[in-house]
Amino acid sequence: MKYIDEFQNPELAKRLLDDIHATVTRPWALMEVCGGQTHSIIRHGIDQLLPEEIELIHGPGCPVCVTPLELIDKALEIASRPGVIFCSFGDMLRVPGTGRDLFQVRSRGGDVRIVYSPLDALKIAQDNPDREVVFFGIGFETTAPPNAMTVHQARRLGIRNFSLLVSHVRVPPAVEAIMQSADCRVQAFLAAGHVCSVMGTEEYPELAERHQVPIVVTGFEPLDILEGVRRAVRQLERGEHRVENAYPRAVRAEGNKAARAMLEDIFEVTDRGWRGIGVIPASGWRLAPHYREFDAEYRFSVTGITTTEPAECRSGEVLQGLLKPHECEAFGTTCTPRNPLGATMVSSEGACAAYYLYRRLGGTPAPLEASPVV
Repeated sequence: MKYIDEFQNPELAKRLLDDIHATVTRPWALMEVCGGQTHSIIRHGIDQLLPEEIELIHGPGCPVCVTPLELIDKALEIASRPGVIFCSFGDMLRVPGTGRDLFQVRSRGGDVRIVYSPLDALKIAQDNPDREVVFFGIGFETTAPPNAMTVHQARRLGIRNFSLLVSHVRVPPAVEAIMQSADCRVQAFLAAGHVCSVMGTEEYPELAERHQVPIVVTGFEPLDILEGVRRAVRQLERGEHRVENAYPRAVRAEGNKAARAMLEDIFEVTDRGWRGIGVIPASGWRLAPHYREFDAEYRFSVTGITTTEPAECRSGEVLQGLLKPHECEAFGTTCTPRNPLGATMVSSEGACAAYYLYRRLGGTPAPLEASPVV
């Protein structure tokens, strides 16, 4: 990112913090939706620098973490079959299914490959016409367009041995589900800038109005997040509930029209299960009927999957913002990145992984001079 130092400037961060401290008069609970924002918050100690009246609640914004166990087990079943090359981003390989993960499938002879783009998987299919190549397509609205484009390319090039195992989820229905929960304490949202760079902000004003919550679109650098918090707190203190775009260098109200058109052609909205949360209506995508031939679930007829979550794993509560990672009894003991009980400990965007990586183990917050934003 060009000019990245400008968005990590300690002097500018202190000015924003001073403004927030001067503005807040009562307790407020804000949720950052994106796991990337969670990692930035914990890495830079932003939550410890804020006034004690402000609590940052970590939301279900890690796509790896919310991929349902049933779909993980389907991936494991497909990857284990002879003649299949199973392709995925690296952070999915350690996500535990029922009794095993993709690394273990590979160690037992499965052809599981790490790729850096869905187009890499399509090239593998092109180079191996006698093998079935499956790409595990996960993510929010951010990663859905390249996966959609890859399916489009597969049809255009006549590559019939390629398919997509789809686990795409949508943010606005998740926000709706959080606000409808009886245990919800969230009073404002920091929306994910990369999602809004694709989809725009058109779905958020209705949510803000219906639930009387400010929604501020933010980026991922320390100053981005502090500016998002500052705007959200100002709205809360004034009794307002609007959508604000604090990330204008990347986000437009209409989003990316070309990407949205591609999504509308390739995918259709569907109900989607979220790991640890349950089914959220209209919260996901699946391949549209005219692209069903590229749907790995349909192609491989994966059925009869039964799943069992570890009883001691409380990642569902973490994903709903009901529990901080270090408050889980298994955190850092029976659950570590090397031996994770749940996806929140192993994913690069998981809240548990952030707490473990940056040694956030609870206790008294560090003073300002001990936790510089750098």
